[in-house]
Amino acid sequence: MPNTMRAVQVVQQGQPLALREIILPEAGKGELRIRVEAAGICHSDAHYRSGTGSVAKLPITLGHEVAGRVDQVGEGVTGFVEGDRVALHYLVTCGHCDYCRRGLEQFCREVQMLGKHRDGGYADYIVAPAMNAICIADSVSSAAAAVMMCSSATAFHAMRKARVVAGDRVAVFGIGGLGLSALQLARIAGVSQVFAIDIDQQKLAQAAALGAIPIHPGNGSVEQQIRDQTQGAGVDVALEFAGIPTTQQQAVAVLAPQGRAALAGICKEPFAVDSFGNVINYEAEIIGVSDHLRSELVTLMEFAARGQLDLDSVIAERLPLDANAINHRLDDLSGFRANRRAVITP
Repeated sequence: MPNTMRAVQVVQQGQPLALREIILPEAGKGELRIRVEAAGICHSDAHYRSGTGSVAKLPITLGHEVAGRVDQVGEGVTGFVEGDRVALHYLVTCGHCDYCRRGLEQFCREVQMLGKHRDGGYADYIVAPAMNAICIADSVSSAAAAVMMCSSATAFHAMRKARVVAGDRVAVFGIGGLGLSALQLARIAGVSQVFAIDIDQQKLAQAAALGAIPIHPGNGSVEQQIRDQTQGAGVDVALEFAGIPTTQQQAVAVLAPQGRAALAGICKEPFAVDSFGNVINYEAEIIGVSDHLRSELVTLMEFAARGQLDLDSVIAERLPLDANAINHRLDDLSGFRANRRAVITP
């Protein structure tokens, strides 16, 4: 086997990604080396490229949505053999700090994220701890498993944080990869109504095909449109994935009494809240959503294996490990022009 591999990396933030030939990593103690079959392209990667999001080192290989086959098993690893299909939980945690012991692994004091602190999956191979590997069900494609590791997982974590239960009315703001997963997960949860809010008519058509009620801001106040269709009540849960102050504000404004707005979209700008009219008077909650848990990935894989979660349908295109193609896709994400997920298939 050659001792080098291809990787698409951030060499300098604010500049396009570059395809580079780098040393092939070896699986260390407790680790697996994975031959990458699919690596999802996430909006966060656009932030890391631009410098809006920080990275731990330069150059760094992006890509935190990763699936492939075990290529090398490190010392002390049991339960995996070469050829096993796995996807990777992107948070590498210590497992012993106070947060890890409390089941809050995303706040681990030593946490490292694939594609941000450690080299990620925009490459031929990736090395990660065996504890981060999730077995892929036979009926699930590697591409679907890859996007499950982030977009579906974050959507699922947001729904769990917001305590979605059967019969709830739910509004989903932002119908990208997270939003499309959320619509399917809402159906699994047995919600009574789900509204999809976006400015892109094609995305709204996709949402309608999944059983959602489309809401376009161009047709009038989002709050009024939703209240008109809920007999004035509003929704029990609003899931905000766009990361825009306007949609964050709308997510709070559409809540019913004791409603919960879960904010997962990344935004560094503040948004205004009518503290009495929308929060205090309604006993409403505004909930932050950060990443997800490994255990949630196992549940999602079970949903996908049963055919309840179709992630191949949210993948718009499969790209080669080519810097120009990947940069073009990140440009689309930065400009909010990407309808669905794209996956690199080296």
